[in-house]
Amino acid sequence: MANASTSHYPAAPAAQGIESHTLCVLVDNEPGVLARVIGLFSGRGYNIDSLTVSETEHEKHLSRITIVTGGTPMVIEQIKNQLERLVPIHRVVDMTVSGPAIQRELAMVKVRGKGDNRVEALRLADAFRARVIDAGTESFVFEITGASDKIESFIALMLPLGLVEVSRTGIVAIQRGPDGM
Repeated sequence: MANASTSHYPAAPAAQGIESHTLCVLVDNEPGVLARVIGLFSGRGYNIDSLTVSETEHEKHLSRITIVTGGTPMVIEQIKNQLERLVPIHRVVDMTVSGPAIQRELAMVKVRGKGDNRVEALRLADAFRARVIDAGTESFVFEITGASDKIESFIALMLPLGLVEVSRTGIVAIQRGPDGM
């Protein structure tokens, strides 16, 4: 009987581990473009960890899609090459390797609590620079912006204090310096 971990496909070399990459894609702002980009990922079995889309240049009718995905260096290169071949795409930039970049995410975090838990939630929110954007006698909604690991830490600390719900925007990224994408 074959071992359960046996595969017909060769494993990636140990030096080629799974890496997370942030890709920014400049596209025409027209119906169906996002579906084509997402179709490329789903059709080839690539996972999307985060996705944000917004029009960035109204006069030129351009939108920016920011995708966080993972894979071996070879898979990431394959994703970039396949994206560049799609017709409505103007440019693909891998923010992970293109130079210094800033990545941020926004989350709204609802926490239910009274007494000591309420006080502790407010104290932690202050330490994380989260803003209270809604408050009632039994709950808060906090707004927090920052790197994804900061948001993950904040959510983990709110869990035992009465975490009710989380809504996240996904990652946005921009290169440092004077040049644009």
